[in-house]
Amino acid sequence: QAPESSPPLRNEAAVHVLRGRMKGIQGHCNSCYMDAALFSLFSCTSVLDSMLFMPFPQCDRNVQGILRDEIVNPLRRTGFVRASSVMHLREQLTDKGQCSSFTNAEKDPEEFLNLIMQQILGIEPLLKLQSGGQKEQECYCYQIFMDKQEDLVVPDVQQLVERSFLSSDLKLVEIPSCFIIQMPRFGKEYKMFSKIIPSLELDITDLLLDSPRECCLCGDVATLECS
Repeated sequence: QAPESSPPLRNEAAVHVLRGRMKGIQGHCNSCYMDAALFSLFSCTSVLDSMLFMPFPQCDRNVQGILRDEIVNPLRRTGFVRASSVMHLREQLTDKGQCSSFTNAEKDPEEFLNLIMQQILGIEPLLKLQSGGQKEQECYCYQIFMDKQEDLVVPDVQQLVERSFLSSDLKLVEIPSCFIIQMPRFGKEYKMFSKIIPSLELDITDLLLDSPRECCLCGDVATLECS
């Protein structure tokens, strides 16, 4: 355990601490979905550190303490988290979520995020989406859904997000404070993409609802949008 708070790793420090053997979050008993999600959310960014410290009204302080002291702080300090620490968190999620399979079965990352953010910590939804002018929906993360497209062999995240929003007729109602995106997931037999290039910056201009944009023909403020 590491009860003293550690800042997220950046630049050369991240490479030094996280690279090499016995680094990262140790997998055990189908924990890969949770290990990858926790590593992505906390190792090199502080955007969601409110999950570790804020006394939310519905917050379960025991789960918050395990997440902070047994997983995030050791990961940032030594670059390694033992499987037993993640299992401790999984056991607590099993108790709180009325789901007996959190300790042994593989879950969808969205199910894990919804449980820990909504039911256990009581965080407000991070995203507001609208589809086809209908009522807006709130959620904690966005999972990319799209059909196979032959022209995308090795896509980047920017391309996948834009095409997924376009195919689902989705718009962001407002700029999110944190935009958690889940890449396309498939089983061992089939994967839509063998590789996906991370986009280090994400341009959401065209994804925002009623966002003023430039006309591609005349340069004035656009009044129509062509898909």
